[in-house]
Amino acid sequence: MEGDSNSFVGINDFFAWVETQRYKIQFKYMLSRFSGRATCTACGGSRLRREALWVKVCGHTIHDILQMTAEQALDFFSALPLTDTERSIVAEPVSEIVSRLQCIVDVGLGYLTLDRPCNTLSGGESQRINLVTALGSSLVGSMYILDEPSIGLHPRDTERLIGVLRRLRDIGNTVIVVEHDEEIIRAADLLIDMGPQAGVHGGEVVFAGNAAKAAPKDIAHSLTLQYLNGQKLRYQREKRSWHYSINVDGAMEHNLKDIDVRFPLGVLTVVTGVSGSGKSTLVGDILYPALYRRIHEAGDLPGTHRGLSGNLDRVTRVEYVDQNPIGRSSRSNAVTYLKAYDGIRKLMASQQAAKIAGLTANHFSFNTDGGRCPECQGEGVVRIGMQFMADVEMVCEECGGKRFKPEVLDVRYRGKNIDDILNMSVDEAVTFFAAGPEEESRTVAEQLLPLQEVGLGYVKLGQSSSTLSGGESQRIKLAYFLSLSRSKSKSEKILFLFDEPTTGLHFFDVEKLLQAFDALLAAGHSLVVVEHNVDVIRAADWVIDLGPDAGDRGGRVVFAGTPEELKKADTFTARYV
Repeated sequence: MEGDSNSFVGINDFFAWVETQRYKIQFKYMLSRFSGRATCTACGGSRLRREALWVKVCGHTIHDILQMTAEQALDFFSALPLTDTERSIVAEPVSEIVSRLQCIVDVGLGYLTLDRPCNTLSGGESQRINLVTALGSSLVGSMYILDEPSIGLHPRDTERLIGVLRRLRDIGNTVIVVEHDEEIIRAADLLIDMGPQAGVHGGEVVFAGNAAKAAPKDIAHSLTLQYLNGQKLRYQREKRSWHYSINVDGAMEHNLKDIDVRFPLGVLTVVTGVSGSGKSTLVGDILYPALYRRIHEAGDLPGTHRGLSGNLDRVTRVEYVDQNPIGRSSRSNAVTYLKAYDGIRKLMASQQAAKIAGLTANHFSFNTDGGRCPECQGEGVVRIGMQFMADVEMVCEECGGKRFKPEVLDVRYRGKNIDDILNMSVDEAVTFFAAGPEEESRTVAEQLLPLQEVGLGYVKLGQSSSTLSGGESQRIKLAYFLSLSRSKSKSEKILFLFDEPTTGLHFFDVEKLLQAFDALLAAGHSLVVVEHNVDVIRAADWVIDLGPDAGDRGGRVVFAGTPEELKKADTFTARYV
């Protein structure tokens, strides 16, 4: 570490030099690969001076209390052994602390430690923490608008969430929830159903009222009501059997209790369990990085486990499909991600008007100079920085939001210029290009088909990736892998790991998702899905249920088998399946 002045520079001195070169991207990348976090030796991780830790309440420092879970802290503050004089002094702060801790427990987050960093919380946990803030303030006469608060929640935890929302309503507030979860829809006092389909085929109110009192004519016009009333059957997929598996042995990261887990290959495996039981730790922190390292002989350090075993030679690649954006640039979109835009640009460049004007395929790109608008750099909008407020976005005056120079927009294919094509929905574009006489045109239609298959037919070709939801981004990645599996050789066997792919999906979209999963399985790949959606759990070939509860009371495999066997088990998931 320290080196030898006579023969070599030590590791510490080397990285001290690398620190001085951080402005170079390669050194910044090197630092990120070899840097990690270690507990501070001065404060022991408390983040406080030692004088602050001299103050104790019933033998506990503030650091001790922050390391408690919300449930443990609630028990501690509820049973403080105080004298009458002490109680009169601290009655108000203790009451406030107990009230807020009780709210945390009520929304199903009692397993979180009080010092848990916010950036390690899931989307659903973050939403519920915001709910706790609202409940703790005891506001009345307010309107709360929640965007899919059930994200990441097990059906058991959704019941708790419904109880919290009702409490907000009962103390005199208005609660509006954008949601697809069946339990929350049924619990609503008023259901406003938008549709009848998505994108250009939607935008209408197809039903407004109490779902339980819907008339037959209302049900006929509403997909949501048809699913709720059982008139539209849920997707029934043909179940598959398995013979090979990859095993994680001795998983001990975070709250996992030294468990051995078998992940079948060639089938749809669902990892489920109550929120906080250890699902994402098992799949995202252990299985993915460990298998990636084994295949590529490099990668991030996996979570604590003894090793991998099983039929490891039957997986040639592993892909973790999460809900992160599909592109960093505001100009990236679904059609560029699927490489279909390359074919569209070639098609436009092959037109006679483009040849006369000397335009190549590069002139139809909004990522490079040449044909794109020089004012907005191909974005169609200009951002004006405001010193003390959010930036203002305005349509580019130079191109009128069309993103290209006039000479590029003059080129038309079957009556459509590049701006017209980018403003088409996927459904419209598939029909348009499939009817084209050129082979290149039909190829573009085939490249766009996977977007239709995963339920994204309503998305516009030029829609910026920054405007897509997490669920939409994840399905675009799924569409990309669908197209890849059809073009690549059958020798490649990929293990796909999905983290809650039903986020933001209606019952109708869940069916399309399962059909897309079947297409990947038919190509010889394997699927492991972290999921709470009951329809997906029922459709699985194999279910791994973690629990029995959250936090320290979780981290064990409480069931592993088929959904039919799960129905007979005694777990929280089994009660809802």
